[in-house]
Amino acid sequence: MDVVVTGRHCEISERFREHAAEKLAKLEKHDHRIMRMHVEVDCEPNPRQHDHAVHVELTAYSKGPVIRAEAASDDKMSALDMALDKMASQMRRAADRRRVHRGRRAPVSVGQALAGLEVVADEPPSGDTRGVAGGEGQQDVVEERQVGPITVTGDGPLVVREKTHPASPMTLDQALYEMELVGHDFYLFVDKESERPAVVYRRKGYDYGVISLDLGSD
Repeated sequence: MDVVVTGRHCEISERFREHAAEKLAKLEKHDHRIMRMHVEVDCEPNPRQHDHAVHVELTAYSKGPVIRAEAASDDKMSALDMALDKMASQMRRAADRRRVHRGRRAPVSVGQALAGLEVVADEPPSGDTRGVAGGEGQQDVVEERQVGPITVTGDGPLVVREKTHPASPMTLDQALYEMELVGHDFYLFVDKESERPAVVYRRKGYDYGVISLDLGSD
C-alpha cells in the first residue's frame, strides 16, 4: 500500500511520515483492497483555533469505493490517530453491512423501502404562530441578505460550499454501504429502480431513513 503525505501551511517531518505509514498499514486488516492512502495535514495559523489547529483528512483508494475520514486536534499525531480510529470504525460498519445483507437474493430499492409508509407533511405545533404574518408572538421583521445563491435571514456567519459528484444509479443497499465508507450522516444518490434522486440518512444506532423526490409535475 502506497502512502502519500502532504501538508498545507506546515512542514511534515520524516518521523510523522513513518508514524503515519505504520498506523495506516493496520487498516489493511479491515480492507485488503486498499492500494493507496493519501494523508492531508492542514495547519490552522489562527491562535484562537489552538484546540483544532491541525486538521487531518485520510483518503483510501482501492478497487472499491473511496473511503474518507477526518479529524482535528491540537497536534498532528493526535489528529492522525483520531482520523484513523474513525476510518477503522467506518470500515467495520461497512463490513457488518456486507455480512448482514450477504444472504439477500435481490437488493432493496427505495420504492420497496418506502412501500406502505404514510406520507406526513410537517406542520407547526398547535398554537405556535411564530413567523406567521399577523400571528400572535410575531417577531419584528428580520432583514434578509443574499449570499451567493442563498438568501440569508438575520445575522450570523455562513459558510457556503458547493460540491458536485457523479451520480451513477445504485440500490439503497449500495447507497448505505457508500455512506458508511465516507463517514457521513447522509448520502445523496439516484435510485436505480425509480431513477429518482434520493437521500439516505443516519438515525440512531443502525437505523436509517430515506427521502425520495417525486419529479412528477402537477
